[in-house]
Amino acid sequence: MSLTKEQILDAIANMSVMDIVRLTSMMEEKFGVSAASLTTVEPDTSEAIVEEQTEFNVFLTAIGNNKIPVIKTVRSITGLGLKEAKELVESAPVILKESISKDDAETLKKTLEAVGASVEIK
Repeated sequence: MSLTKEQILDAIANMSVMDIVRLTSMMEEKFGVSAASLTTVEPDTSEAIVEEQTEFNVFLTAIGNNKIPVIKTVRSITGLGLKEAKELVESAPVILKESISKDDAETLKKTLEAVGASVEIK
């Protein structure tokens, strides 16, 4: 018969402080550990783990002065029809592409900026 963790906790809750101290000592002996050394161990936070972003979103922030070339470029990038591309461009700021690689995002940015649009990569 195996005891559950809840049953063990209930049993410890019913013990006196002295019994718990003795139990702790017995566990340290049996498993070769020290409760004192476990409480002094702190995680190493000196080196923060920085995850490199691998997916980027391309935002059309402004159309610029050349609306028609921007619409044509957005249409070729997204595969939308003329009406949908026009509506998308006119609703700037808007996301054009989501979760793409950094190289693809940079290429789209350069293409759109070449026709006068303002673009951000996030």
